[in-house]
Amino acid sequence: MPKLYEALADAFLAEGVDTQFVLMGDGNMHWSTAFSKLPGVETVHVRHEHVTVAAATAYNVATGKVAVASVTCGPGVTQLMTALPAAVRARLPMVVFAGESPINAKFYNQAIDQAPLVTATGARYIAAHSLPRMMDYVREAFHIAKTERQPVVLGVPYDLQKVEHMANQPYETSEMYHPKVGRMHPDPEVVAEAVERLAAAKRPIIFCGRGVLWSGARDAVIKLADRSGALLANTLPARGLFHDHPFGLGIAGSYFSSLGREMFESADLIVAVGTSLSYYTGVGHYWGKSFKIQIDDAPRGLRDGQKAADIYVKSDSRVGVEALLAGLDKKLGSGKPTAATIRTKELEHRIATEPADAMKFDIAPDVLDPREVVKAIDAVVPKDWDVVVGGGHQAYFNTQMKGRPADRYTTIREFGAVGNGLSYALGVAAARRQGRNGKIVLFEGDGGLLFHIQELETLKRQGYRILICAMNDGGYGSEFHKLRADGLDDSLALFGRPALEKISQGFGLRGHEIRDVSAIPKLFADFSAQGESEIWNIQISDQVTAPVIRQTIKRGHGNM
Repeated sequence: MPKLYEALADAFLAEGVDTQFVLMGDGNMHWSTAFSKLPGVETVHVRHEHVTVAAATAYNVATGKVAVASVTCGPGVTQLMTALPAAVRARLPMVVFAGESPINAKFYNQAIDQAPLVTATGARYIAAHSLPRMMDYVREAFHIAKTERQPVVLGVPYDLQKVEHMANQPYETSEMYHPKVGRMHPDPEVVAEAVERLAAAKRPIIFCGRGVLWSGARDAVIKLADRSGALLANTLPARGLFHDHPFGLGIAGSYFSSLGREMFESADLIVAVGTSLSYYTGVGHYWGKSFKIQIDDAPRGLRDGQKAADIYVKSDSRVGVEALLAGLDKKLGSGKPTAATIRTKELEHRIATEPADAMKFDIAPDVLDPREVVKAIDAVVPKDWDVVVGGGHQAYFNTQMKGRPADRYTTIREFGAVGNGLSYALGVAAARRQGRNGKIVLFEGDGGLLFHIQELETLKRQGYRILICAMNDGGYGSEFHKLRADGLDDSLALFGRPALEKISQGFGLRGHEIRDVSAIPKLFADFSAQGESEIWNIQISDQVTAPVIRQTIKRGHGNM
C-alpha cells in the first residue's frame, strides 16, 4: 500500500506543478524524493532554505505558474521569514510544503509553533493534522494561492507522512472548485466621470503595474493612450511594459529617469492601471498637481499612509481600460481628438535620446561609472535574454536599459530586502529550462551577492548558465552614501573589493574582473560560446549616487 507522502506528491503533480525548489531535511525528505521521481518534475536542490522561496517567487514571475518550495520543520521554516513577506507583498502565489515535527513524539528538539511565524509574514498556514482530510488540505492550499494570490505554507508532521494511505476516490484538483465568474466590470457612472476627465486633460499619463500583465491589458492600454494622446509609464515590477512605444517614459516613482520625473511633475491627469499605487510609485511626491484615476480590481483608497487616487474604477484592468476607450468614442465621436497636447515631436526625440541620469561625478581612473557599464552591457546582450535584478544601490542603473520587454525582466522588491538576486536567477533558470544554453543576465551588488554566494554550487550542479554582473563598489552603497550625506563615519559600510571572480572559479565556474568597458564585447562573446555560469567582478565607483538615493538624502532619510 502506498505511503501518504506518495499520495501527497501525486496530488501536487495533479495540480500542475512541474518544478520544486527544495532543501531536504527529515521533515520533507520523503515527500520531496517521491515528488522528484514523478514524470516531468524538475527538482532544484539549493543550499539555503531562504533560497527555496526566493527562487520560487521568481519562477512564478517568469512563468505565471503557482510555484512550489519545500523545507523541513523547525529551523527549515524559520529560515523563510525574509523571503515570505516579499512574496506576500508582491501578491505572488506559491505553496510551500513544510515538514512539522512528529505529532506523536513526546519530545523533538526542532519543534516550534510554525503557524504564528508564517502568518506574521502575511502568508497563510495550513496545519495538516487529519489523515482523512490530507487531500483536502492540498486542494485548499492551491485554491488559496491561486484565488487570493498569496503564499500558503502546508505543514505536515513527518511521522504522518509515512503512514499507509489508500484514497477512496481520485484526487479532485483546486481547478475544479475555481469559480468561473468572468472579468470584473466597472460601474458605468464611475467610468463616465473618468471619461470626462480624460477627454479634457491636456497632459495625461497612463501609468501601469503588474495587473496589466496579469490581465493581458497591454494592447488595450496602448490603444487608450494613443486615442487619448497620453504618455505611458510603468512601475518597477512591470519594467519594460511599453519598451517599444515612442511615448513610453519607462519607470515612474523612485526609479524615475530625469525626463520621466519632469513629465509627471507637469501632468494634469494620471490614469493608474493595475497598480496598487504604493508609496514608491511617487504618488505622494511627484504627482501633486495631477488628478488621479485608479483602475484596479482591489482599490484601497488609503495606501501606505496616503490617498491613492481621486476616482476609483473597480474593475479588471483590461475591461476597465476598454470601457474608457469606448467612453471616449461615445463622448467625442470615433477618432475625434481629446484636449491632450503633451505628445510632441520634440518630446519623442527627448525620450529616444536623453540619458536617464546625467549627473556628473568625480570618478577615479581605475574604477567605472556604473551607468557606462550598463550601457555597454545593454549594447551586447540580445534583447530576448532575461534580465534579473537583485537589490540595493546598484539596482537603479540597470533599470534604464533600452528595448527590453517586461516578460524578460524579473525583480521582487516589495519587502526591500537585499541578497536575493542569485536566488531569483535560479528561479528564472529553472523556468526557462535552457541549461547550459541559458540566456540570463543577473545584476547584483557585491554585498548582495555575498549573502547567498553558496548558490554558485547550485548553478554548477544544476548545469545552469547565468552571466552574473557583480556591481562591486566595495561596500553597501545605499548605506555609505547616506552616512556620508549625514557627515558620519562610513567605514562600517565598506568592506573592500573581494575577488568575486576567484570565488566563482573556486566553485568550478568562470570569472573575470572588469575595469575597462571596452573589454565587455569580447568577454560576452566568450561567455556565449561556452556553457558555464560566470561572474563579472565589475569595479564601479563608490562616488556615483543613484537618483533614488539623492532623492532620499534630499528629503531626509527616514522621512517618508
